[in-house]
Amino acid sequence: MYLTRGTQGNEPDPRLVYADIIDHPHHQSPARPHMSLYHRAAQFSAFDALAGYSDMVAEEARQTDQAAVLDEDAIARLNQKLRVIAHGIADGLHPEIAVVYFAPDRRKSGGAYVAYRGIVKKIDTIKRQIVFSEEETVEGNQIPGRAVRDKKTVKIETITEIHGELVDGLDDTVP
Repeated sequence: MYLTRGTQGNEPDPRLVYADIIDHPHHQSPARPHMSLYHRAAQFSAFDALAGYSDMVAEEARQTDQAAVLDEDAIARLNQKLRVIAHGIADGLHPEIAVVYFAPDRRKSGGAYVAYRGIVKKIDTIKRQIVFSEEETVEGNQIPGRAVRDKKTVKIETITEIHGELVDGLDDTVP
């Protein structure tokens, strides 16, 4: 039988040093189950010290717009259109309009301009918002055929444009 030496050549032979325990069985804990090689390897897998960093960089790089400040003429035209819509609602009409409004971003300063088209249910002068009628919409993550009731409100001070049959015929000059 050959007795090997250590890796450097001048170290003692490990078979001689550990001769008293080398033939004993490997210890297995009675309290813990044996771990598979897959799970043992997972303990030593690469550690991502910068978890979430790429998401943070992507969020910081995401562009947002700043809300435009409307001049007095633009505000007067929007108010005129809102009055016409309010009179139409009082006469029993519920016109379909399209609005462009500024939606603030929830995560950072700025936001985005959003266009929405719907049937106006009422103009709430106390909360200063347009309330659109509830519409049946089917969302992509819902069970097919199952409808969700959706009610949209838009704050008046965020609106930059209003379009629709009832208001497009108006002259853009304020009376």
